[in-house]
Amino acid sequence: MDALLFDLFGVIAPGQTAQDRAGIEAAAGIKGSVFWNAYWDARDGYDRGELTGRQYWQAVGERLGRSFDDADTLVALDVASWSRVDTELIAYIRTLATRGIRVGLLSNIPSDLSQYFATYHAEVFKIFDVLGLSCLIGHAKPSPEAYLWCVEQFGLPADRIMFVDARPANVAGALAEGMQAHHYTSLPTLRAHLLARTYGMPMPSRR
Repeated sequence: MDALLFDLFGVIAPGQTAQDRAGIEAAAGIKGSVFWNAYWDARDGYDRGELTGRQYWQAVGERLGRSFDDADTLVALDVASWSRVDTELIAYIRTLATRGIRVGLLSNIPSDLSQYFATYHAEVFKIFDVLGLSCLIGHAKPSPEAYLWCVEQFGLPADRIMFVDARPANVAGALAEGMQAHHYTSLPTLRAHLLARTYGMPMPSRR
């Protein structure tokens, strides 16, 4: 293995909390699985950069048979819900990079979130040799093109790259394209997985 390719949301950025989801539901005026099914069903076009934030929420509303009067608030709440990062994992990835492992990022990320991270978490993006943001490359996981774009950018055979993602479907997509892959559940588990294959580096010390 010569490179590690990380997912962002669910890995480096832990993702929405129950409080985040409740706040979005309150602003939308609808809750439960019906709402979240529409939220995710409309997401691909947003992630690929084909929809603005307002257009995305219009698409969500169409699936629910309603319109949202304050889409800007929903955009802001949605961005905030995905904005936290795991600083310990980031430190570990930085350690790997400084010790010779090439690192990349492949994220399903809409432009509103990409702009937020570029502004407020620029140091995270700077770690990576390859930055595969779906809103910029026009492909989202688990589409084969998303993985193949990263393989081309690394300039490595696919089987020399290990993909790390929290969603089984995305892990399966990477395996289908010839990559190694790890289903992420925690930093200690990832560290053990890499060490077992002699690729791991020591955990960054706590201070």
